[in-house]
Amino acid sequence: MSHPAPDPLRARPPKRPTADIDLSAIAAKVEAGERLSFEDGVALFESADLLEVGRLADLANRRRNGRKVYYNVNRHINPTNVCFVGCELCAYKDVPNAPGTWAYTPQECVEIARRDWTPDVTEFHVVGGLHPQWGFQVYVDILRALKEAFPTVHLKAFTMVEIDWLARLADKTVPQTLEILREAGLGSCPGGGAEIFAPRAREIIAKKKMTGQRWLDVARMVHEAGLRSNATILYGCVETFEERVDHLVKLRELQDETGGFQCFIPLAFHPENTAFEGHIPQTDGFDDLKMIAVSRLMLDNFDHIKAYWVMLTQKIAQVALHFGANDLDGTVVDERVTLAAGGHAGKGMTRQQIESFIREAGRIPVERDTLYHELPPWEERMEAVR
Repeated sequence: MSHPAPDPLRARPPKRPTADIDLSAIAAKVEAGERLSFEDGVALFESADLLEVGRLADLANRRRNGRKVYYNVNRHINPTNVCFVGCELCAYKDVPNAPGTWAYTPQECVEIARRDWTPDVTEFHVVGGLHPQWGFQVYVDILRALKEAFPTVHLKAFTMVEIDWLARLADKTVPQTLEILREAGLGSCPGGGAEIFAPRAREIIAKKKMTGQRWLDVARMVHEAGLRSNATILYGCVETFEERVDHLVKLRELQDETGGFQCFIPLAFHPENTAFEGHIPQTDGFDDLKMIAVSRLMLDNFDHIKAYWVMLTQKIAQVALHFGANDLDGTVVDERVTLAAGGHAGKGMTRQQIESFIREAGRIPVERDTLYHELPPWEERMEAVR
């Protein structure tokens, strides 16, 4: 697929770190448990001392989570890759009949879920595009069909972008829409679609998408409705270090207000199959680990920072467990959003693989459910139902 080249003066990656940043004052704040400022966050990104930034993030993480690293047994379901928005950053399609598109019926979603389902699955992660020909009821029916077929599985479904779109389709307010979705089986919301809140960068990568402020407003309404959600950032595209920190501070402020965010997930930009392919390089391990670490240090009111191994690769995600991350997502199968944009980290790990992966990093694996309740060992749970 060919794309027009982005304006090279506007679509510039962040500047590289420099070596002469004194982190001693920031280290003193971290060691004292004090909140870091916007300027502190920028300095952390500008510093070339990755090991010191990682040390501080590991200190902050272990203070909060000890040596525990969480994972869950989940499956990803992407009902459609058709999306009318057509964001420059995305490899999804905006033409319903384009080659490679799909749009599954509610029953087909159930069949796909059943294909990969096992008795230990605790979560379905459901996200997709904004299909121009689907009505509100299609999305409701997908939730209801999945919940009826798998009543014990938690449905983490629909980003803030999707929730806002569904409210428009339903001709209802966001709170009214959430009430309908909860009745159909919605249990919580994922954190995608946040991208980068800064208007300058957002105009370049996703100018047709909801504004960053609207994403925050919808997240607030989700939390006020009693639902938990995650939050994300898309980094490594056109944003500056200042814009990254602005994004983190805005999330921190909303978390101070609502307490509704469970986990923060930095998502590395994959340029393949997007308008930026050939113009923006993919992130490297230095930037990936720095983003994890600075997120942990700035988001002092978030319990969990996720190293999303599907995007980072397993090797970088494992190292990230010493740079502030304490969650690895789950044993993901058939996650198509990242794969469409050239992700190569794999489609799934077994429980045994992910636990070995965590132990090899010197951490303690802990299986959780979507809401971060720690689960008893699998053998005990199976014995209880026999």
